[in-house]
Amino acid sequence: MVDSLARERTARTRRRSVSLYQPTQDGRIFPVEPEFSNLAEERLHLKQRLAAACRAFALEGFDYGFAGHLTIRDPEFPELYWTNPMCVHFANVKVSNLILVNHAGEVVEGDYAVNRAGFVLHAAVHQAHPDILAMCHAHTVYGTAFASLGRPLEPISQDAAAFFEDHVVIKDEAGQVAVEEDAGPKVADWFKGVKAAIHQNHGLLTASRHSIEAAAFWFIALERCCQQQLMVEATGTKPVLVSPEKSRYSREHVGSEYIGWLHFQTIWDGLMKTQPDMLD
Repeated sequence: MVDSLARERTARTRRRSVSLYQPTQDGRIFPVEPEFSNLAEERLHLKQRLAAACRAFALEGFDYGFAGHLTIRDPEFPELYWTNPMCVHFANVKVSNLILVNHAGEVVEGDYAVNRAGFVLHAAVHQAHPDILAMCHAHTVYGTAFASLGRPLEPISQDAAAFFEDHVVIKDEAGQVAVEEDAGPKVADWFKGVKAAIHQNHGLLTASRHSIEAAAFWFIALERCCQQQLMVEATGTKPVLVSPEKSRYSREHVGSEYIGWLHFQTIWDGLMKTQPDMLD
């Protein structure tokens, strides 16, 4: 059963890995999506990328006390997910201090406690959507500010068009501290077929059916788009929007899971050169 799931996951990945950015120059260096010979190898890869995603969030200044949680489903035990430890700064997260948590919020591997908000929201989404492999959430400046408006992002650019008709605004439980267990399923219901959510009076969430790299990059991108939207609106001039037709074209070609993964490879390259301790 595990082998068949792994084969299907690989097949889905290959079907998605087509884009305008796919090079045609034979022999040139270009990132290639990994294949694994066993589950232990895949697990280590996922944990390394999760640690890297946390470091990327630190570089972006997404820290806010102990708030913020990133998760990736375990390849062998899909009912469990790896996440960053409670009260460890994103800049200090590494492979060795990640924790493995179940849907009941119990730590089954690792020394640290789990962030309860991470358990309530992420566990609910992972449990309700078996296809979602990874999730990201942090209390960011611009995303939280934009979330207070309770409306979707507008396609004011190609970057913003990557989220066109691929994100939702969640108004359920708006402003409520996300530690009550009944809040999780209500939020989870909104994640059908989209890669991002703007939770009113709370902030941004992204989900990926491909990789933690895609979830992390699209979170970074969404925060940036929220910042740009707020800057444009501050001018008092209504922006010219990308048309729905062109927005959909951009979303399909520059807003896919694969493109999110591909963008993150640049971040991975930089982190490997400057913060190799994340692999410890």
